[in-house]
Amino acid sequence: MADPRGFLKTTGRETASRRPVPIRIMDWKEVYESRDRAVVSRQASRCMDCGIPFCHQGCPLGNLIPEWNDLVWREDGKTAIERLHSTNNFPEFTGRLCPAPCESACVLGINQPAVTIKEIEVSIIDDAFDAGWVVSHAPERLTGKTVAVVGSGPAGLAAAQQLTRAGHTVAVYERDDKIGGLLRYGIPDFKMEKHHIDRRLAQMEAEGTRFRPGVAIGVDITWDDLRARYDAVLVATGSTKPRDLAVTGRDLDGVMFAMDYLVPANRVVAGQQVSEQVIATGKNVIILGGGDTGADCLGTATRQGALSVTTLAIGNQPPAERAENQPWPSFPNLFEVPSAHEEFGERQYLTSTVEFLGENGKLTGLKVAETEFVSGKRVPKAGTERIIPADLVLLALGFTGVETESIASQLGVADDGRSNLLRDSKYSTPVEGVFVAGDAGRGQSLIVWAIAEGRAAAAAIDEHLEGTTELPFPVKPTDRPLSVYS
Repeated sequence: MADPRGFLKTTGRETASRRPVPIRIMDWKEVYESRDRAVVSRQASRCMDCGIPFCHQGCPLGNLIPEWNDLVWREDGKTAIERLHSTNNFPEFTGRLCPAPCESACVLGINQPAVTIKEIEVSIIDDAFDAGWVVSHAPERLTGKTVAVVGSGPAGLAAAQQLTRAGHTVAVYERDDKIGGLLRYGIPDFKMEKHHIDRRLAQMEAEGTRFRPGVAIGVDITWDDLRARYDAVLVATGSTKPRDLAVTGRDLDGVMFAMDYLVPANRVVAGQQVSEQVIATGKNVIILGGGDTGADCLGTATRQGALSVTTLAIGNQPPAERAENQPWPSFPNLFEVPSAHEEFGERQYLTSTVEFLGENGKLTGLKVAETEFVSGKRVPKAGTERIIPADLVLLALGFTGVETESIASQLGVADDGRSNLLRDSKYSTPVEGVFVAGDAGRGQSLIVWAIAEGRAAAAAIDEHLEGTTELPFPVKPTDRPLSVYS
């Protein structure tokens, strides 16, 4: 453990400061300033000898959090990154993008602010890259077996790295022009700059993983052909079908899905030319949905020079402290102020969309009403309608499932009834040699779950190919709901 009395000496949380708002909205760089190693070490010392580290239960990866907290406090960064990498392939992603369920389960959080686990994690990996401690780990021997991974998000990349290190020849297919999935074009640079992806991909290439961007499986190569070429296929395409809103005026010019707005914006930031890009400059923007994607839209619209941005949520504003039905160590739904909401715009809760308004086919406003709960359903309250001027409405309402059309028609992998791909407790589909991991099998979820499932699916594939496996299987079937054969 770290300092036995650390949590008594340092009782408050300290995290990296955000850059001043007037400065950071002028560029697309990450919002956080450089981390002070002394502060990180002091925070690591707050990790207590709690006996049963519930942070392990909170983390789907089973990260050895107390161990690397102790190592950070002892200034042994090289061993700390070894401990961290033993359970997490990509801490530079989770340390920036994960909502940190581990911190919600921290024992210290019962009566003090929890240990800054996420902050310590990202500090370990950033220092490790700077010090040159992140090196390739090529397999000692090759098995002669081949695996195709379809989708290059965190689940696909985690599985690919694990399988490559096990000695299999792995090719990762991605329909976009660059590897990374939503990490590449769905997440704005102010949350994670893309050099973090590129340097990890360089490590994976040095280990032997092969990348095939710009190839759409089901179109450029059929699923049957892919299955015939490889000994195993892992589907890690994510949950990419956006949730729509079927109200009058949905077809007006100016109403669009969040990802149709974010992806071109992120391509432009990457230096690409994008034709007919929709930008928020000088517009009244409304974002429907109060989650991370909505915040990404807000931060992007702010940097594009929007005239106003209003984020609408249909439900109640979350509480500032744990509700009684979300006791420790469960992951609570709390009101937070992401960096984007700190910069610009306003948030409104208990607001239901009634109708999109427009003239000559173009959006001019949004009719909304207060939300009321009737028989457990959220509906617009009659008599409370009002109109908000709008030139652009972004639907950030989440995702409903995987794009299954070509997989179902060409490969015969069925839907599980919840818009996910059917699989069993070993991530295997009814089609021999075809596996599913990440959001494609569990539905829209956290990046930490995607990495955990990618690692677990890699172990299942290795066992399928070799008869046994030494790869860790971090996510067991009993850990969370998992699609099973009916």
